[in-house]
Amino acid sequence: MARVFVAGVGMIPFSKPGKSDSFDVMAEQAIGLALREAGVEYRSVQQAYAGYVYGDSTCGQAALYRVGMTGIPVFNLNNNCATGSSALLLARQAIESGQIDCALAFGFEQMNPGALASAWSDRPDPMARWNEQSQRLQPAPDAYPAPHLFGGAGLEYQRLHGTRDETFAKISEKARRHARHNERAIFREPITVEDVLASPVIYGPLTKLQCCPPTCGAAAAILVSEAFARKHGLSGDVAILAQAMTTDYESTFSAGSMIKAVGYDMAREAARAVYEAAGIGPDELDVVELHDCFTANELLAYEALGLTAEGTAERFIWDGDNTYGGKVVTNPSGGLLSKGHPLGATGLAQCTELVEQLRGLCGPRQVESARLALQHNIGIGGACVVTLYGKV
Repeated sequence: MARVFVAGVGMIPFSKPGKSDSFDVMAEQAIGLALREAGVEYRSVQQAYAGYVYGDSTCGQAALYRVGMTGIPVFNLNNNCATGSSALLLARQAIESGQIDCALAFGFEQMNPGALASAWSDRPDPMARWNEQSQRLQPAPDAYPAPHLFGGAGLEYQRLHGTRDETFAKISEKARRHARHNERAIFREPITVEDVLASPVIYGPLTKLQCCPPTCGAAAAILVSEAFARKHGLSGDVAILAQAMTTDYESTFSAGSMIKAVGYDMAREAARAVYEAAGIGPDELDVVELHDCFTANELLAYEALGLTAEGTAERFIWDGDNTYGGKVVTNPSGGLLSKGHPLGATGLAQCTELVEQLRGLCGPRQVESARLALQHNIGIGGACVVTLYGKV
């Protein structure tokens, strides 16, 4: 198996719907940034993996052809919110297997305002089982599906552990504080816990300021083998040390739990596999970019990823163990809550942040002496990808 390095990453500033370029232009810009940082010419790329959720077939080619037309295989992927990291995983596998030496993974999304909605009404809804279960467990016929699922998981956690509403709001306050120094984030203005709680209630403990915004954007990564990096004099300082992908287990529906329905077991098992493969524990991590589509999911992810024991997330938050000066810095980018969440681009935006952290390029938001970084990207429906990067 060939060792895989992240030679270059790139992402454009995220923006609100209606304020961005078209998807193909955004993708071209992000790919160009990644190629330039890597010091690789496009003709060296042997395969490309394009991730997007809302778009027609071959959008990946439409975007990539703006960069060049060299006849390489282009794979279009849709794995809901885990799309970007799914593209990253396939690119890594292709290199690790020895089939190729240089791959491009990129993701993009041109979204519409408002809550997520299905694009098709004339065929079975792939989210039907999740929506039916959430309505059975916590009936709320007027609630939007995604915040109902994640807000319901937060409500279930509150009932189990007595967690205060302020604890969930504290996560949004932290996200804005981190995003203040990220010029590519949408929301950079500081907010208080009181501001968060005063915003309109969406469902359960979730208020509007605890929900990630629909976003447009693009991000990309160039992956190479060790031999390719050495031959071309490329940076070999950041490697993918371990990576795992999971899909749903029977417990998603059999447990009768909203927490399970939003992917807790997928995340826990993917993280376990990564730690085992790398021979490390979660206490050794320096920085984490995790999937905070809603504050409830960030809280659950702390425990699923092993950053704190089950039932202790509230103390973890109020002790400041999730930020600078604590045990592990989570979402220094501002996360999905503040940076934004263009579905297909999110996994590669997380990759960009972590690679830049390991290279010491993050300025005021730099995590001091970062050497091990974990990425958690989840999509309901379902898929979860956990990736461990290391400075080598």
